[in-house]
Amino acid sequence: MTSQEETWPRTLAELTMPRCRGRILRTMTRHEDSELPEHVLANRQYWDEVADQWVAAGKRAWESPEPYWGVWGLPESRLRLLPRDMNGMRAIELGCGTGYVSPWMARRGASVVGIDNSECQLVSARRFAQEHGVELDLRHGSAESVPLADESFDFAISEYGAAIWCDPWSWIPEAHRLLRSGGQLVFLATTPLAHMTTPADGSLCDDRLHRSYFDLHRMDWRDVEIDPGGIEFTLPISSWLELFRNTGFEVTDYLELQAPADLEDNPFHGPAKWGTRWPYENVWKLRKQSPLAGHANDMGESA
Repeated sequence: MTSQEETWPRTLAELTMPRCRGRILRTMTRHEDSELPEHVLANRQYWDEVADQWVAAGKRAWESPEPYWGVWGLPESRLRLLPRDMNGMRAIELGCGTGYVSPWMARRGASVVGIDNSECQLVSARRFAQEHGVELDLRHGSAESVPLADESFDFAISEYGAAIWCDPWSWIPEAHRLLRSGGQLVFLATTPLAHMTTPADGSLCDDRLHRSYFDLHRMDWRDVEIDPGGIEFTLPISSWLELFRNTGFEVTDYLELQAPADLEDNPFHGPAKWGTRWPYENVWKLRKQSPLAGHANDMGESA
């Protein structure tokens, strides 16, 4: 995905990025990081390198009194990704980036943890949290392996973040582990169709199928000609459903998001006209089933 134009004062990048790059070099030599999967290390390097280009977008989202979602900026009043009242809830943002979803939850009363693979993204998140007076627990790490206890949270969310940069066969079970029985997981990501219609050179979606639907999983964008990036993940819809069922999630809602008709094309947003005809993004809303409910479902399937 192409980054947005930087409009934040350059002094922030100049002050933070050299320290970030020093941390990257030290982090990459640590023994425990050498054991991380290739995609985790590749995506960490990529996002540390481009983090300063996302400060402006983070600033705008932090300053917004109401949540908005995805590349089309669709309003929370339409999508309803967050509980209206989060008082007393513990929430976690999986792949928080500059952290703007976390304050939206904190302002609704939740106690929030944000975890991100990029330390340089967290530099921006911590600065914004301090400037806005929002108390967040921001941690550096992969959403595929979160160093927190089982059943620690009532609600988990990922807008992109873990939803596309982590392997779903790892991060979905990890989110399930972190949630209490009845807890909710909501995530917004690029659709399988958008990946199938993205040409091999990395250019924007078109009206042709460029890869097999049934082979969708890991997409490496590091060496493409146009807008090289990191390693992303998606699955066919049937595989998502199988993963949810086997993990112990029930689907409570599924949304396919349409671009507004009057939206102009933007390299970051993808082709807006394409998005009016086909879904560029989707939202999954899930609930962690109780062990008893899962047992009942197994009995029903075997009957």
